[in-house]
Amino acid sequence: MQFGFIGLGNMGGGLARNLVRAGKEVLLFDLSKDAIEKVQAVGSTGKAAGSIEELAAVDVLFTSLPLPTHLEKVMLGDTGLLNRMKAGATYIDVSTIDPASARKLSDAAAAKGIAFLECPLGKNPAAAEKGEEPIFVGGEKETYEKMKEILAIVGNPIYYMGTVEASAAFKLISNLIGMTNVAVIAEGFRLGEKAGIEPKLLLELLQDTGAKSFQLDLRGAWIAEGDFANRFGLDLALKDVRLGCEMATAWGLQVKLMETALDYFKQASSAGFGAEDCNAVYKIIQ
Repeated sequence: MQFGFIGLGNMGGGLARNLVRAGKEVLLFDLSKDAIEKVQAVGSTGKAAGSIEELAAVDVLFTSLPLPTHLEKVMLGDTGLLNRMKAGATYIDVSTIDPASARKLSDAAAAKGIAFLECPLGKNPAAAEKGEEPIFVGGEKETYEKMKEILAIVGNPIYYMGTVEASAAFKLISNLIGMTNVAVIAEGFRLGEKAGIEPKLLLELLQDTGAKSFQLDLRGAWIAEGDFANRFGLDLALKDVRLGCEMATAWGLQVKLMETALDYFKQASSAGFGAEDCNAVYKIIQ
């Protein structure tokens, strides 16, 4: 079985390396030569594609791209890969996208006789590298059962969500909650500074209260250390929060706290912090 992987960044690169480590033949494409070489470094079965069109011949294609528009450009239309892939192939997208985009990809794949799964991921690059990335699968149950063992190579645990809309929506809900939490934590640290509480002491004390959370343990610790190195970029967080708020609006739901977080991330991006970790939202809260 020939695999293809498009998008070898922080998340996609880890998943692709897991396939290569498992001895799978993987045709690789990324705009960054370094990203391709990092995958090839873990095994001889990773091969660089000469062009993106070469991936039309694979049996199972993965994509991990930043924006829905990137996926549409690569996969849809007369020149898109879905119009070139063979009937009976499987297309698996692990990007974070909105439900409408997931449905558009699913319908386009079905029209060409190609199976499709929307499989957003739950954690971070470190988990992806270890094969410990939770995968939230949407698509036909038959396709899920067929691909379950392959998905178990790239991540774990695996949750079957039902429709592609459900899996895409879940990922956005998760990131909305997580990133709004980061914004609240940033506000809390600024309040602690006003109160004269040293950041590391504030973190230690909060961890013994109802304020404790995954983001407090992770990004609260980085804020206390003044560490804003990019693990999950602020501009990517902004994209996810924007997509999530747009999803809520389309469904007629007001998410006022999340919209406030969105405004914070917009301000932080405009201030030039987009390439830093999403915890850099702290820098614009005064």
